[in-house]
Amino acid sequence: MEKMKSLLLVEDNEDDIDLTRLCLQKNKILNPVTVVRDGAEALDYLFGQGPYQGRDLSDRPAVVLLDLNLPKISGLDVLEQLRKNPLTRGLPVVIFTTSNEEKDVVGAYERGANSYLRKPVGLTQFSDAIRQFGFYWLTLNIAPPDDT
Repeated sequence: MEKMKSLLLVEDNEDDIDLTRLCLQKNKILNPVTVVRDGAEALDYLFGQGPYQGRDLSDRPAVVLLDLNLPKISGLDVLEQLRKNPLTRGLPVVIFTTSNEEKDVVGAYERGANSYLRKPVGLTQFSDAIRQFGFYWLTLNIAPPDDT
């Protein structure tokens, strides 16, 4: 039996974490979700460093849902480091942020984002965005093999 694809949620806002989990559940997207709350923790998790030293790096998320405005290391800097490392270069990264700034959109794509989603303000729109994200990235999308 094939292992269920997992999601790495990189988000520092507890309300957005809870809302994302709730919307995933509501939309029957039951994939495992790992939450890290800042850019440094995201890199530690993905590279098996710090508190995640010894973590099985072959257990890679199918997609990273990455906020831009994070403590310690910004989302754009996390993305840049992921793209520089052969271990994570092909890992799908979706930016999920409140930022409406064109410079953030351009910066995200210049650094290798696979997609850029603005967090909707309304609950219905937020839930719909999470449903569509989950369906595409955790069901339809075929990620590159782990050795890319």
